[in-house]
Amino acid sequence: MSNLEREAVPTLCGGRGDVVGEPVRELLPPRRVKLGESTEVRRLLPSLGRRMIGAWVFVDHYGPDDIADEPGMQVPPHPHIGLQTVSWLHQGEVLHRDSTGSLQTIRPRELGLMTSGRAISHSEESPRPHARLLHGAQLWVALPDAHRHVDPRFEHHADLPVVTAPGLSGTVVLGEVDGARSPGTTYSPLVGLDVGLAAGAEARLPLEPDFEYGVLTMSGELHADGVPLLPGSLLYLGCGRRELPLRATSDATFMLLGGEPFEEKLIMWWNFVGRTQEDISRAREDWMNGSRFGEVHGYDGDPLPAPQLPPLPLKARGRVR
Repeated sequence: MSNLEREAVPTLCGGRGDVVGEPVRELLPPRRVKLGESTEVRRLLPSLGRRMIGAWVFVDHYGPDDIADEPGMQVPPHPHIGLQTVSWLHQGEVLHRDSTGSLQTIRPRELGLMTSGRAISHSEESPRPHARLLHGAQLWVALPDAHRHVDPRFEHHADLPVVTAPGLSGTVVLGEVDGARSPGTTYSPLVGLDVGLAAGAEARLPLEPDFEYGVLTMSGELHADGVPLLPGSLLYLGCGRRELPLRATSDATFMLLGGEPFEEKLIMWWNFVGRTQEDISRAREDWMNGSRFGEVHGYDGDPLPAPQLPPLPLKARGRVR
């Protein structure tokens, strides 16, 4: 999924300067953003309160939306550099196309993982016909400097490992949890886990004390480390935890996102993650000139034009809170 805002502003992120080195409970409010004709998302990262969780640099939560009589998701071809996109559904389907020639329908609890590397373009849309409900999350992972120019690629993993406990079932989206490892390619120490909790269940998830974590509530009501959470909320937990106590007051689902604090300094502007003004300016120029990013075939519509760059220079900095 793209950042479709027409007045894109630079996001200053990365660096360890403001990483909380101990457990915290910081609830991040969502910002509502319109995507296309019938999809509205709750944007949780980046926010004024926090820019990153490990290498996770962008988090949108959408739905459940009734799109029976709507076109559903319609995101025209657009470019990316320096990041991975993670498409994750609880309901509905999304048809992915990209400039490497990938054409894949992504369904609930299947991982759609696109590594942009030096340059890729893609589109996302609800198939025709499509299911009545659409509910999911779109996330970005920043690529470390050593890997940000890798060849672009798309992975689809329909069979992901599952961890279980009484009243709990978790699908390992990325990384490793309790000995179960996702087949999705990662380039920095991180984890993504999709968890379902039965009403009344209590559980403790094992955590890595060197990771920072966040909990994205997808549905239902739960308490994470004693904090009540409703759908569409993101709770930042800081570092230094070895486990996360959970309690569900109804059937609930959430995503656990974590990773080692990302040390490098970044600029995130529109759909690009770079290190310098030149990175961003060159990517924008290449996209508008029709070079470097290839072509997405089969999408019924024009590519998305890039917004204008801001008048002030873009500068990579550490984390801003």
